[in-house]
Amino acid sequence: MRDETAHEWGTRIIYDGIVFAMPKNKKKDGNPMGDLVKAESMIQLAIALPIGCLVGFLFGTWLDHLFHQNWIGIAGIVLGAVGGFLQIIRTAFSYLKKDE
Repeated sequence: MRDETAHEWGTRIIYDGIVFAMPKNKKKDGNPMGDLVKAESMIQLAIALPIGCLVGFLFGTWLDHLFHQNWIGIAGIVLGAVGGFLQIIRTAFSYLKKDE
């Protein structure tokens, strides 16, 4: 059974005895998924650099053991950091372009 009522603070939906309260959408575009997309973009920005460094380090360490060297792991970290920064810049520019 579903019962839906509207209040001044939002909508309250009762479904099988469970109450779901949803706030009013104050945005003019009416896109409720927009906040989730923005949150996902911010999470992507937060993990791009560390993941890039980790992947570069792991790949560089594997190459160190393969070629019996000691410097490729450090180069992998640097290349991973550069790749992470490029991903951050690319995501930020695409996010700013959407706002225009």
